[in-house]
Amino acid sequence: MARPTADDPGLPIKLWPCSNGEFVPPPATDVVRETARRADAEATVTARRLGLDRRRFLATLGASALTLLTLDACSNEERKAKGKGDSAGRYPLDESTTTEPEAAGEALAGDEFILDVQGHLLDYDLDTPEPAGGFWSAFPQSDCGEDDARACFDIEHFLDNMFVKSDNSMVVLSAIPFSSSPSSPLNIDVMEHTRKVVRGLCGDERILMHGEMSPNGTDPAPVLDGMNQMIAEHPLIAWKVYTHSQQGFRWSLDDHLNESTPYGEAFLRRTVEVGLPVVCVHKGLSGNDPYASPADIGPAAARHPDITFVVYHSGYEAGNKEGPYDPTVPEPEQQGVDRLLASLDKAGIEAGANVYAELGSTWRTVMGDPDEAAHTIGKLLKRLGPDRILWGTDSIWYGPSQDQIEAFRAFEISPEAQEKYGYPALTKEVKAKIFGGNAARLHKIDIPSTRCTISREQLRSIREVAPAAFRTYGPTTTAGALTLMKHHGFQIPTAVRTGK
Repeated sequence: MARPTADDPGLPIKLWPCSNGEFVPPPATDVVRETARRADAEATVTARRLGLDRRRFLATLGASALTLLTLDACSNEERKAKGKGDSAGRYPLDESTTTEPEAAGEALAGDEFILDVQGHLLDYDLDTPEPAGGFWSAFPQSDCGEDDARACFDIEHFLDNMFVKSDNSMVVLSAIPFSSSPSSPLNIDVMEHTRKVVRGLCGDERILMHGEMSPNGTDPAPVLDGMNQMIAEHPLIAWKVYTHSQQGFRWSLDDHLNESTPYGEAFLRRTVEVGLPVVCVHKGLSGNDPYASPADIGPAAARHPDITFVVYHSGYEAGNKEGPYDPTVPEPEQQGVDRLLASLDKAGIEAGANVYAELGSTWRTVMGDPDEAAHTIGKLLKRLGPDRILWGTDSIWYGPSQDQIEAFRAFEISPEAQEKYGYPALTKEVKAKIFGGNAARLHKIDIPSTRCTISREQLRSIREVAPAAFRTYGPTTTAGALTLMKHHGFQIPTAVRTGK
C-alpha cells in the first residue's frame, strides 16, 4: 500500500497497518488493499472532474467520503464472494458526498464535544543522541518531515495533530508505562507544561492529565505515598496503570492465575483515600499476556463498588477477529473483548455500573472491517450500555485522529444486526455520548461552549512548518512493534518469537 510522500499526502482515511507499540500490527487485508487501490485511482479521476489538483481534493471531506464508500463496497463484495451474508456494519454514504461539499459535510463534519481520553506525546531532548537499537529504532526517520524522528512526537506536533488537524475539544494526556520516571519524555512535568501551553493558547483548560502509578516491586509504599503528593500538586482526573509491565500486578483473586497481589489492592484502596477513585487500566493488545487480560476487571469492580474502572482498549487483541459475544463459552476460552464481557457476567456487574470501556487503538484497528467494527461496538453497547463507552484514539501514534472521527461519524450498525444480536442503534445521540458526553460526566467536566481551534499561526511560534501528509507515526512492521513492546516490558507473543 502506498504511503504518503512529499508529493502526495495519501488517502485521508488511514487504513494501512500501524501499531501503538503495544502489539504487532496485523497485515492489511485484501479488502483494505483493494480499497486503497480503487480509492487512490478514483481520487485522481474525481479531482480532475471537479477541476482540482489531486492534493487539494485529498484534503477535502469528499476524499474521506470516497475512501469510506470504497471500503464499504469492497467489504460487501468480499462477503458476497465468500457467501458470508450482509455485513453487520456499514458506511452508508451517498455518492453525492464525494463531489458535493454540502453533502460531505452533512455526513462527515460535526460540532460534537469530543474528548479524546487517550492521547500521548513524547518530548525528547533532541540534543541527546538516541543509542543504537534504542526506543526510536522502531520509527522511520524523517517520517513527519523532521530530520530527527523523535521530533514527530513532541508537544508542537501533538497540538497540531490533535487540535489543528482534528476536531477534538479536549484531550487527556494518558500516561505510558515509563511516565513515572523523571527522565521520561511523558513525565508529569511534561504533561503539566503541555496543559499550561494549551491553556495559554485557548484561554481555558483543554488538556487533562492522568497520574501514572506502578505499585510493584519489593516495597510499593513509596510509590503509593507518592500518590498523595502527585494529586496535591497536579489537577489529575484519573490514575493510569499497566498491570502487565514491569513485574505485573493484580488487584483481585483470579481463577486463571490463582493468585492475588497485595500491591494492586493497596493501590486501589489508596485511590479512595486520596479522593480520586477513577482507575484507567490498559487491558488487551499485548499478545495475550495474562496480566493484560481483563479477566480481573469484573472481580475488582464487584469488590470495589466505590471505584470506577475504565478499561483501555476494551480488552481487544489485534489479530483476534471480533464477532458476536457468546456468553455460553467458558470464561477461560473467551478471546479479545469477550474476555471483558465474560468477566463482568461472572462478577454480576450490570450495565451502567462502575466499569467503562475505552476505544483507543481498538476502533482504529477494526474500522477497516465494517463487520468486525459493528460487533466490537455493538456488543460493548449492549453489555455496558451507551453511557459507559469512551472515545479514545491512542494518538499521536496514529497521526491526526480526524480520520477515526470521520469514520465513526459515518459508521452504522445495520438494522439486521440490531435485530439479530440485540445491538443498540448507533445513532447521532449515542455517538455524541461516546465522543465526549460520557467522559465529561465521568470526570465532572463542564463542556466548553466552543471548540478551541489552535491556528497554525499560533503554532508557528513553537514550530515553523506543519506537516502536510496524512501520516501515522507508530510502528508499521513486526520488527518495529517488537522493539517498543520489549522497551515497555510487554510479553512477546509466542507465534512472533517462533516466526509462525
